[in-house]
Amino acid sequence: MIEEFTVSTRSTPIGVVLEFGGALDVTGAPEALQAITALRLARGQRLVVDLSALAFCDSSGISALLAARNTALAARATMVLVAVPPTLTRTFTRIGLDTTFETYPTLADASPDDFPA
Repeated sequence: MIEEFTVSTRSTPIGVVLEFGGALDVTGAPEALQAITALRLARGQRLVVDLSALAFCDSSGISALLAARNTALAARATMVLVAVPPTLTRTFTRIGLDTTFETYPTLADASPDDFPA
């Protein structure tokens, strides 16, 4: 059984960390989009989307990740994904999104000075 979708947001010195967990699917995507819409990013900040607790992601979830990217770009901020599950990495490659997102294995790798290991 796939876990229910969870989302949390926290501010950091460089921007915002948005953490998605469980199933980012047709039932979880609206909650993800609501969290993305509520983001207040400033020019030059970084949006880090932490997927370390993500169990499943379908096309609705991928659309939510693209919405997060578009939100960051509109604010002239950057966006990175952290701890992308291998199945999602393969999906990105198959559908041609493998170069759309900058990815890092951990939060510390995404910005070593701002996220302790």
